[in-house]
Amino acid sequence: MDSIFTSENGRLVRRYDSETLWIEAWGDNSLRVRATRLGAMPEADWALLPPSPAEASVRIEGDRASVRNGKIEARIDDKGRIGFWDARGQALVREYARMWDSEGTPCAIKVPGREFTPIHGGDFALVARFEAYPGEKIFGMGQYQQSKMDMKGCILELAQRNSQVSVPFALSNRGYGLLWNNPAIGEVAFGENRAEWKARSTKALDYWITAGDSPAEIEEAYASATGKAPMMPDYGLGFWQCKLRYRTQAELLEAAREYKRRGLPIDVIVVDFFHWKKQGDWDFDPAYWPDPEGMARELKAMGIELMVSIWPTVETGSVHYQEMLRKGYLIGVDRGVRTSMQFCADTLFYDATNPGARDYLWRAAKKSYYDRGVRLFWLDEAEPEFTAYDFGNYRYHLGPDLQVGNLYPAMHAKAFYDGMKEAGEALPMNLVRCAWAGSQRYGALVWSGDIESSFDSLRNQVKAGLNMAIAGIPWWTTDIGGFFGGDVRDPAFNELLVRWFQYGALCPVFRLHGDRLPGKAPLAPGGTEFHSGADNEVWCFGDESYAIFRKFMLLRERMRPYLKGLMREAHDKGTPPMRPLFYDYPEDERAWAIEDEYLLGPELLVAPVLAAGAVSREVYLPAGADWVDARGERSFEGGRSVACEAPLDELPLFVRRGSGLVGHELFR
Repeated sequence: MDSIFTSENGRLVRRYDSETLWIEAWGDNSLRVRATRLGAMPEADWALLPPSPAEASVRIEGDRASVRNGKIEARIDDKGRIGFWDARGQALVREYARMWDSEGTPCAIKVPGREFTPIHGGDFALVARFEAYPGEKIFGMGQYQQSKMDMKGCILELAQRNSQVSVPFALSNRGYGLLWNNPAIGEVAFGENRAEWKARSTKALDYWITAGDSPAEIEEAYASATGKAPMMPDYGLGFWQCKLRYRTQAELLEAAREYKRRGLPIDVIVVDFFHWKKQGDWDFDPAYWPDPEGMARELKAMGIELMVSIWPTVETGSVHYQEMLRKGYLIGVDRGVRTSMQFCADTLFYDATNPGARDYLWRAAKKSYYDRGVRLFWLDEAEPEFTAYDFGNYRYHLGPDLQVGNLYPAMHAKAFYDGMKEAGEALPMNLVRCAWAGSQRYGALVWSGDIESSFDSLRNQVKAGLNMAIAGIPWWTTDIGGFFGGDVRDPAFNELLVRWFQYGALCPVFRLHGDRLPGKAPLAPGGTEFHSGADNEVWCFGDESYAIFRKFMLLRERMRPYLKGLMREAHDKGTPPMRPLFYDYPEDERAWAIEDEYLLGPELLVAPVLAAGAVSREVYLPAGADWVDARGERSFEGGRSVACEAPLDELPLFVRRGSGLVGHELFR
């Protein structure tokens, strides 16, 4: 009898009934697993780059087979169940299947590890099941607005929404990382009894798995598989001023000049949305922005980079609508009215999965902005943010939303990355409200979306940012102070803003933004008819707060050389600048449980104050190093918690003993 297994150019292939299964080396210590019930395996690589050469060893022994690549081995038993082992022979993770017991006796439950359910007239719904393990902890997966950082026990929607970012890479404390390399809308449940990954409509199972002796080794392998961030330009390292919204060129320039008059460091200032006449015009409204070139020149002379907001929405009355409709550059729907977002007008989103549409949008943006001196774009609404998240209704160039929708933000970032590189930009970087696996290689700086102004929200952002880092997105930031609900007249909000500002100063990117209350009325009918928030410059919140803001802005400025080194590591190796304690101290079990502290690089431990009224907090110092209070130079042995005073103008910081930062003037 012919074997159901073959070895084809180092790839293990199993053909049984209508299923074809491929397992092959894909980078060092890593394997890619694909399966389909179609006639041929789909060719799309999705988030993955072409692999570096790796020597895989394939063994076929009757109705069993295995493939080894460095520190990881996949074994397929005689029932088709896949398991993964490390170099020491320890099980990492196995498919969950209840078709037979361990002795091969049939099981009445009959739950397979890989289940393709045909969709009548379409492709397949897919479930991939894996065993659950006591004590396992799981991190990454992108950004979810929740209080848990450890994803064990969580159910996560695999879909993009405003402030929710699905980047489906999971890092386990068992020594593996798994990328669900499928952009379909779905769900993952990391249950106590089993884990299930689901795609609502797909053509194939596709995931990538790697083994490593440390989180850093796993993270670096993942970065090699999906791409590394470019080197961050120097202007990304300083302070970014933003608000909802500067209504005119004069308002923006006056804010920039005031920063300079006060001697405050500032690197970026932002022109937010509704600087246009209609969504989809992708141009300044000349009534309120009469001289964009002159504005950009004046800002550059002050050492300030200009960022401009771009939305992917196209009004039916915009100058580009008819041409984009004719060329098929707009997202379609399978039923009902084609409007996909109602926000001040009926709009459609352009189709970022269409190469022609990406090029069209970039050409329009280049003419209106880049050629006038703008080198930094804010790619808002990049999920895209449908008015109705009816994923089963939208259709893209690459296929139905249900099959490819999570890819949209990465392709939107690619539109501007490719265009800027073609235009000669050496270090493209753009602020994007969403991401998917691989977005980092397109210069995507992700922020956490339109979040509320509260301490609960601030606590959630700390966890979200760390999981985004583990999910492979090294450039990340928040709206300092939150976006919704911050009343500048409220002392409680002022306290929140100060604590958030301290945290923001020690994030990868330091950016002040929000829709402050009380709002300002629009100036006149026309393109600026949307309201503006209250003033949001650092001098607008009272003398005490201003003194604290200034202190942390100057700290950030002194940190430039250190931060630049971290960004170099992110570019070279994929090392996240901001990461959980366990990243550098995986042998310390307590470090895996700490969710309200983080490391900024290998030498600095940050413990933000995350509760209203708090003037002290407990800080855990991981074992494996001794630690020095960054300001007081008190020394502590690692592996213990210490009580820290934290008056409103202080943020607990610790430096690893032996580091060049001990006693550094950075903290004067």
